[in-house]
Amino acid sequence: MPSAVQAVLSRGVRELHRATALPVAFGGIVCRDQRSFVISQLSGALTESLLRLRVDLGSGLGGKALALARPAAVSDYFNADEITHTYDRAVAPERLHTALAIPVRVGPAPAAMLYAASREPVVLGDRVLRSAVSVARQVERDIAVEREVHRRLGAVARERTELDQVRAELDAIAGLVTGQARDRLRAVSSRVGALAGDGHATGRPGDGTVSLTPRETEVLALVARGEPNRAIGEELGLLTNTVKAYLKSAMRKLGAANRVQAVCRAREAGLLD
Repeated sequence: MPSAVQAVLSRGVRELHRATALPVAFGGIVCRDQRSFVISQLSGALTESLLRLRVDLGSGLGGKALALARPAAVSDYFNADEITHTYDRAVAPERLHTALAIPVRVGPAPAAMLYAASREPVVLGDRVLRSAVSVARQVERDIAVEREVHRRLGAVARERTELDQVRAELDAIAGLVTGQARDRLRAVSSRVGALAGDGHATGRPGDGTVSLTPRETEVLALVARGEPNRAIGEELGLLTNTVKAYLKSAMRKLGAANRVQAVCRAREAGLLD
């Protein structure tokens, strides 16, 4: 999820730049402990002096806004008495004068911090403040959506893992019996595969519906010898990630939950010696 939230923040920083018409905007994701954040997105900056700057709770303008959990502003940054000047050396190359920091709250605590700033003395009037708050609220909604999507995808992944484990157990039991009991277990295994979202689960090794490419067969043959992915790649002249891709494709076609099961199913189907 961090990359998705960073993408939301990046859009938010660009929109804050546009909506407030202030020349500089930047922001960062608040750490889990709520005691700091790291500036990771810039718009309109002259340098990268602020990029990757860690801002601690209570320090500087952003740290003050984080501690208060509400917006904070200064009209003369380097002479402001109401903030600490911990980060003056990082701010100096940008020559910022007027600045506004707005916490992005998701649930009870801030999830990110947005800044809008000017290199000239300006009055942060109601229009600018309304625009900035509106952008922050949109970022809040977008981050909440990303978190919910991440939660639901995680739940689906856990469910699929459990179904794959059930299927592997069914296949193991099927290997111990014969006749109708074995066929019945195979059929139930295929149904479990379908529930897990395996698009190849309707086919069954040995029924003529499963086929492997020559490269997939070569990879599985080396897996059957007990070779790790790196050694397989060296023997076949492939990158390790390419070996993984071929193996994953073969496992999907065979409806296998792991590499050992893939070898067994390939042998049963007559696809592997």
